[in-house]
Amino acid sequence: MKALLQYRASPGFRAMLDRYAAEFGIEAVVVDEDDDAALTRELADTDVFLHVLKPITAEVIAQGPRLRLIQKLGVGVNTIDLEAAKAAGVTVANMPGVNSQAVAEMALALMLAVLRRLSYLDPLTRRGEGWSPDPVQIDGTGEIAGRTVGFMGYGGSASRLGAALQALGAEVIYTARSAKPDLPGRFVSREELLSTADIVSLHVPLTPETDRMIDATALASMKPGAVLVNTARGGLVDEAALADALRSGRLSGAGLDVFAEEPVDPANPLLALPNVVVAPHMAWLTPETLERSLAAAFENCRRLAAGEPLNNQVA
Repeated sequence: MKALLQYRASPGFRAMLDRYAAEFGIEAVVVDEDDDAALTRELADTDVFLHVLKPITAEVIAQGPRLRLIQKLGVGVNTIDLEAAKAAGVTVANMPGVNSQAVAEMALALMLAVLRRLSYLDPLTRRGEGWSPDPVQIDGTGEIAGRTVGFMGYGGSASRLGAALQALGAEVIYTARSAKPDLPGRFVSREELLSTADIVSLHVPLTPETDRMIDATALASMKPGAVLVNTARGGLVDEAALADALRSGRLSGAGLDVFAEEPVDPANPLLALPNVVVAPHMAWLTPETLERSLAAAFENCRRLAAGEPLNNQVA
């Protein structure tokens, strides 16, 4: 069996992949996300596609006549053409929970970075001007303690972070399909969350129902001076409307790990705003997450070879 990883893998990631491949007796090949020729060549005899972020289109699937499984290293499958996979008889699986800790920690990091204006203070300090900041920027800083943090979606990463935020002195509220009485926090309506939360953190998948759920109307209904954090999917947010809300002061800041277009265009207006902290869709990416992900992926490879039911089959 041959597994193909399409990703610009670090040396540590490659070594980890080779270790699992040897343990399970599987041939593992890595191609760079920008090397289309290598992808076409390697797909010709690939059985399992280990998918990270670059979209898997119908055209890509058609290049893999032996392809049996697209294994997402993570949760969101919006970057996979599920209908094309189904038509080609290719199974799609994901792995809920493997990145929950990493995403929870990144969401917390973004919250703190925005509240403490780190994207403003870091370059200022490096220029030797750290003791002469703009007083307006300092007036805009704050603490987690005493604030209300609202989670839109309350799965593994959000609920894990909820307990930590309560320990730091925040009130935690959330919206979800249903109340989760065994988890920290208070279940509220979407309207109450937007109007009362000092920090709104997004943790829902990108679907036709959630596409641009944070639009101009939603932003206008948020508490004045609130912070938006997004470690889920860029398409959840109307970026032009968000930029307007940040420029006007309606929102005091945003922490963004994801964008509607990825890699993000350097001309994106959000990148020019001093009250925005950004990262390149790396909330999930830690060695610990990769270890858990590869363990889950190669277990599904074993199951596929043995004719056993796959874990977390999506389509």
